[in-house]
Order: sequence, then structure tokens, then C-alpha cells
Amino acid sequence: MTTTHTRSSTGLKKLLIIAHDLFMTGLAVALAFVMRFDGPQLATRLDALPMILPGFVAYAGVVYWIFALYKSRWRFASLPDLANILRAVTVLALTLLVVDYVLASSTFYGFFFFGKITIVLYWMLQLFLLGGPRLAYRYLKYAQSRHTLEREGAVPALILGRGSDAEVLLRAVESGALRKIQPKGILTPRASDLGQSIRGVPVVGEFADLEQAVVDFAERGYNIRRLVLAPSALGQEAEREHLLARARKLGLPLSRLQGLDVGKGELTGGIASLAPVEIEDLLLRPTVEIDHERLARFIQGKRVAVTGGGGSIGSEICMRAAAFGASDILVIENSEPALHQITEELRALDNGPAVHGAIADVRDRARLHQVLAEYRPHFVFHAAALKHVPYLEQDWAEGIRTNVFGSVNTADAALAAGAHAFVMISTDKAIEPVSMLGATKRFAEMYAQALDSAGASAPEAPRLIAVRFGNVLGSNGSVVPKFKAQIARGGPVTVTHRDMVRYFMTVREACNLVLTAASHADGDMRAAETGAERPSVYVLKMGQPVRIYDMAERMIRLAGFEPGADIEIAVTGIRPGERLHEILFAHDEAITETGIDGVMAARAVFASRLQLNAWLAQLDDAVTRYDRAAAEAVLDAAIPDFARRPSAGAPAAPPAGEAPHGTRQTA
Repeated sequence: MTTTHTRSSTGLKKLLIIAHDLFMTGLAVALAFVMRFDGPQLATRLDALPMILPGFVAYAGVVYWIFALYKSRWRFASLPDLANILRAVTVLALTLLVVDYVLASSTFYGFFFFGKITIVLYWMLQLFLLGGPRLAYRYLKYAQSRHTLEREGAVPALILGRGSDAEVLLRAVESGALRKIQPKGILTPRASDLGQSIRGVPVVGEFADLEQAVVDFAERGYNIRRLVLAPSALGQEAEREHLLARARKLGLPLSRLQGLDVGKGELTGGIASLAPVEIEDLLLRPTVEIDHERLARFIQGKRVAVTGGGGSIGSEICMRAAAFGASDILVIENSEPALHQITEELRALDNGPAVHGAIADVRDRARLHQVLAEYRPHFVFHAAALKHVPYLEQDWAEGIRTNVFGSVNTADAALAAGAHAFVMISTDKAIEPVSMLGATKRFAEMYAQALDSAGASAPEAPRLIAVRFGNVLGSNGSVVPKFKAQIARGGPVTVTHRDMVRYFMTVREACNLVLTAASHADGDMRAAETGAERPSVYVLKMGQPVRIYDMAERMIRLAGFEPGADIEIAVTGIRPGERLHEILFAHDEAITETGIDGVMAARAVFASRLQLNAWLAQLDDAVTRYDRAAAEAVLDAAIPDFARRPSAGAPAAPPAGEAPHGTRQTA
């Protein structure tokens, strides 16, 4: 109901804008005649207006549509919008010039009906009548927002970051998207920004001047009560940790802006809010620059389905798809609370997609086929999985049911529903796997790759790919929240080995790159020359791996304690299925460049569809009988690297008196 009302309101506003622009077009022509001519000459032209004006106004409406004058919101009128008005009005003026020469021929008037001076006058008047109201409306909203901030007692704040980033944040305040702060000054890491004013807010110093700036504003009657970090401040590793310590000393909360798409410098998702700067924000490396236009071309207007859409990865894929213009999003989730939460978040977006939710388990083959057949998505992102290594080493059968058969069911259902592409979220643990998690994910990759290979000769055949990445900061089960909880309790912080290293990404960066990999598979590779090798597994570049022990020490220091003295770090030993170092590609995978920053690819090795079906039947039988040795024998045969793993211990038996649970799956 709310979505329908919002769209109706948006449509009415657009109609009013169209009516305004067309009226101003007719007015500009009439005023140009009145200013240029008088007496009989003016009367002749005014008499002819009823014949000329309707056609010209209709033509102007088409020109305005071509130059996207109706897509921009007056509240955010900017230089690109004025540039579009300039182009449109110039086209109209040139059209009048051409028409004038036609009317001046002997067939018509025999003299110039408009004249060059009149056309120049029209050009100037039209620019003013189209651009002026937009700028006036924007200024009115700007003045209202400043008045609202003062009336509502918004918190006086300093913004820390480059001028370009600070400008984006200030626009969020002006637009009303961010209501909690009243920016009083800007601190910058660049000396070249000093002495400037950005959207009426002065640049009062560099980061080193923080304490003095707080004192200066206090002397003027403004008690700074919050520091807001722009992305450029978070991007400087040494500076951001120093800022955190100084902010704590001053007793000022340090915040960052959520809903900001750093790469594009725009607010996305329709919601902006301030969030406290957390320790994990200070652990980040610089993120990969994302080609937002590429992703918008790929996703805009498409129907997207996401399994596991209520999880940390699945929910972010949903939000990114919405940000890049998906027309419809179907969230498939077996947890009702998680499904409710993400669908409500999606429905709260301004001008967001149509949102659909389905309670379904990927292990239920019939239900999955039914849901996708009714929805008929363009793209299916398969994020549903069991992913914690220790649990899957213990409950191996559940891992096979979900990660193998759940992936088989989703891939088959996506193909049956006519999807253009199926994208499976995989893991770096699938490379030369030593755990049940890695083996089940690698087997699922092989199945998708076999289906993808079957359509390689047909350019329009569906694409089925896997995208691998490592640990995601802030995701469910990430080591960072675990360490934070242990530090909050006073320790000890537990690591399994002093030399264990892992790759880390932010959830947004991971999901942006998942969409980028999908756009390469479904776009670039379809346009490639016939017969060109097309990769079916993508790996996200995650920078340099991080030693977990070093991360624990750093997090303890960021929390204001000293490792070993205030909080101990306990080494507990490697658990079954873990390894010290993660790798990006298997030794037998041929690496190929995608030409896209942040994304690598390979043409993976896999078995035939016939062989995979035979292994699936054997896995199904092993799971039904709860025979771990038989299941591992199948995985050993399918994945030779898994057969060479260190011994993982004796097979686990089911709990006493309890029969194996779960429904039987068929491929």
C-alpha cells in the first residue's frame, strides 16, 4: 500500500514538472516576441502563435525527455541538471533557426519570422525559465533544512575528511536524509582545502587541529558534540586510529555515515544514518573501486532472486541489487524472522523495487522449483549455505544436504525457470579443500560448471558461475565480533594458531564484486568471440592476507588495552578442517584476467554431468544411511585434492537413539 502511494505521488510530481516545462516553453517564445517586436510586427507574430506554438511545445517535450529533464529531482538540482537544460535549450534554439530559414522562403512569409536576435532572446529566456525555478526550489529546501536543524536542536558536529567527501555528507544533511547533526566546520587531510567553504560550512583546519577547533567553536558558543568521519578519513590507516584515540580523550563520539556509496560519492538505498565507528571499521584496507555504471546497466530493470536472502551476504546482495535498479527482488529464506527483516528493509527504500518474500528451504527441491517457476527471475544469486567449519566437520550430513543438494536444487530450478544467470556464492576454502565445508562447496561448484559447459556452444544459453571470496568483516560467524565480545568480557582472546592468516573483505565490497563478476560472465563473455574460453569460477581480489594473531593484538589496543598485560591471547590449536593459509586458485586451474579491477577468473576442472549424477546418487545413499566413510569416499573420488588432506579424525556417529534427519534429495 505504501509503495503504491509513493509511486503515485512520484508520478504526480513528474506530471507537474512536465506541465511546468511545457508552459515555460510557450511563455519563453511569447516573451521573446514581446521583447523584440512591437506594433504590426508583434501583432503578426502573436496572431501566428496558435498555429506554431502547439507543435513546437510538443517537440520541446520530446527534447526534454531525451535530455532527461524529468528524471532529476528539483530538490537536488545540480550542475549536471543545468548542463542538460543548456543542451536541450540549445537544440530548441537551433531548431528555431532552421525553421526560420524555411519560413523565410518564398513559399511562406518571405521574411525571417523569428530573426537571430529573437532566437538569442528565446535561448536566454528559456534557460532562465527552466533553470531558475529549479535552483530557487533547491535553495528554498536548503534554507528549510538549515532552519529545521536549528529548530530541532541537531547536534553541532565537525566533519573530518576530504572536501569532496564532506560535500556528499553535507548534501545528505541538506536533503533531510540526515537529521541528527548540524555541521559547523570541516577538518581536512589536505592543506589545499584550507580557507575554503563547502556548501556554506568552513574548512577550519587539518586533522592535527582537532583539539584547537573544538576549543575555538566552544569560545563562539558552539559546543561540538560529535565527530563525523567521511570515507577519506576512514581510508587512512594510521590517521583513523590516531583520531579514535584523540576523540576518546576529548570525550566526543566518533561516527560514520551509513548508506554512502563511497565509490560513486552518492547516497544509495534511500536511507542515510550515522553509526558509531566500530573497531572493524579501522581494520579495513582501501576497497576496490567499483564501476557503478556497469552494475546499473547489468541489474537495472531485472528480476533478481536471492536464496539465503536474510543472511549477512544474501541481504547485502538484495540491497545492492535494489541500489542498482532491480525492478523486482525475490528473497528466499527458511528463517521467518530473517525474511521479515530484510523484506521490511527493502520496502522502506525510496523508489525501491517490488519486493517478494518466500519461506523455502533450498533442500526442498519441489518447493524451490515452484517458487522460481512462478517468479521467473533474470538472475538467481545462491547465497544459502552452511558455512562454519567446526559444525560441518561434526554435522557433515547436514553440510552435504544444504551445500551440495541445496545448490543442485537451486541451479536446476533456476534453469527450469529460464534464468539468464545462476551465481553461486562460494568460498576460498573450496580451493584444494581440507574441510567438509570446502569439499561440499567445491562439489557444488563442479555441478554448476558442468551445467555451464553444456551450454557453451549456444551464445544465449544460461550462465552458471561460482564466485569465491574469503572472510567478510561483520558477517555472521566472523572472527571480529567474536574477538570484540571476548575483549568486552576482559579476555582471553582465543586464536587457534599464531601463524594462521586469512583474507578479509567488507560485506559491501564482496557483494559489489559478486555483481561485477556476474556482469562479466553474463555480459562480456556473451559478447566475446565464438569459441573463446569462458571462465566459470571467479575469485575476488582480497588484498594481502591478515595474520589472525596480529589482528587480535591490534583489536585489543584499539579497545584501549595492552595485549598480554591487560588482556591475554590464548592459542587453542587448529581445529579439524582448518588450515593455516588460504589460497586463491587450485594448482590445476587456468587463471584468466577479466580486465576488471578486483575480479580474477579461472576455467575450473570438473567432471562430466554423467559422472556427477552418479556421485550425487552415491552421496544421497551415504547421507540416508548416515555413512560418513562412504560420503567421504565419494568426495575423495570427485575432488582429488580432498583425498590428499590430512586425516580429519574418525567418522562421527549420530546421537544415541536418534535417527538421521532431513529429507532425501535427488539430483
